[in-house]
Amino acid sequence: MQNHSVDRRGFLKIAGASTLAVSLGCSSPEPQAAKKPNVVIVIGDDLAWHDIGCYGATQVSTPNIDRLAAEGMRFERAFTATAMCAPMRQQMYTGIFPVRNGAYPNHSESKPGTKSMPHFFEPMGYRVALSGKKHFGPLDNYPFEFLDEGKDISYEAIDKFVMRDPEQPYFLVVCSNEPHLPWNRGDASKFDPASFQLPPYLVDTPETRKVMADYYAEVEYLDDQTGHVIEAVEKTGQADNTIFIFCSEQGVQFPHGKWTCYDLGLRQGWVVRWPARVKAGSVSNAMVQGVDALPTLIEAAGGDPSAHDFDGSSYLGVLVGETDEHAESVYGVHTTRGIIKGSRCYPVRSIRDEQHKLIWNTNYTTKFQNTLTETDAPGYWTTWVEKAKTDTHAADRVRWYLERPEFEFYDVIADPYELDNLAGQPEHAEKIAAMKTKLDAWMAQQGDTGNETELAVKPHRTGVV
Repeated sequence: MQNHSVDRRGFLKIAGASTLAVSLGCSSPEPQAAKKPNVVIVIGDDLAWHDIGCYGATQVSTPNIDRLAAEGMRFERAFTATAMCAPMRQQMYTGIFPVRNGAYPNHSESKPGTKSMPHFFEPMGYRVALSGKKHFGPLDNYPFEFLDEGKDISYEAIDKFVMRDPEQPYFLVVCSNEPHLPWNRGDASKFDPASFQLPPYLVDTPETRKVMADYYAEVEYLDDQTGHVIEAVEKTGQADNTIFIFCSEQGVQFPHGKWTCYDLGLRQGWVVRWPARVKAGSVSNAMVQGVDALPTLIEAAGGDPSAHDFDGSSYLGVLVGETDEHAESVYGVHTTRGIIKGSRCYPVRSIRDEQHKLIWNTNYTTKFQNTLTETDAPGYWTTWVEKAKTDTHAADRVRWYLERPEFEFYDVIADPYELDNLAGQPEHAEKIAAMKTKLDAWMAQQGDTGNETELAVKPHRTGVV
């Protein structure tokens, strides 16, 4: 089989279905195989990982997500390869990075014939369903049982699905539309915007603080939704043998977050509770990506992910405490063409290891733009632009979002917000060259030619479900 990842083959292999075998009854002369684990994945849409309590958030309350972390494993270095909705979902559902699966612009579809979660888990005896937001296509590639219409999740349909047949394992993906714009759910009145401690990548204006309160209200609304799903799982009596994953889709729709390759865009909150096998309250520093989720779950269910042409690889060994290492590097790919009001051609590629991040803006001489800069739907960007006329910090933040150098290089340990570009410093030249070589190799393996790949994308359209 062709190797489709630069460094994904160095992971620790552990035993498959045999490690899941336990006796179901002392009276049987022959031990019976344990029931395959159920799987539940809850996805929060446009949620910054640092706005979750278990990741240190203090201005917003997320007790249900925090409970999952307390009862399971919290990942400190989990990443999507694209900080946009449709590419993030389709890479996670297929185990294949965006350019290779075809869904690299936003509002895009994967290549015809691409297989996803239902194709792998239904033959293993699972019923596979999705509730809430879809944002993928074509539908033949994603033959989930859809529990509801539109973007709102249905608690009643979720309850019926998980309780339908106690003898058959189930795989359920619950896709909230929160906290995606327009930030109109939850109770924003409980927050005092004047009390917020704003991070340094934002510009402090009254409008920024107001929309932050609206966003926080939706984060709490999402947490409440997560609590309903937890309750549904617990009513089945099978919570101990249910792999429950909560993940943030990508960063929030603020500059430096969504639509970028900064950690605030690509890093995910990723929590896994599986009482039967995952130690409660554990924390992992292993570097994992969304494409690794499907291979991991296949192996956890007793299958062999190496039999399939995935870009990702299983980190089951991390979950069960046998190792705290997975990938050496994680990758990012952003396509600006095709998004609402996006630039004609502004590709961004990145590679990150445990300490450093290299970002390559391949068409850096053009201006970066998107719906935020062109329409200001949230209602704060124009206040940044106005403040930039007299405030140096605001001017720096506005300029950096619109005009970036070809290369950006960050020490993500010393500079977690990636505000101090070290690319021009000679002492980092060797490291930058090594990371660029590795990034080039990954792009070649993906069939990614940078500007040409971006220009192959049609201008923004709608129509995917």
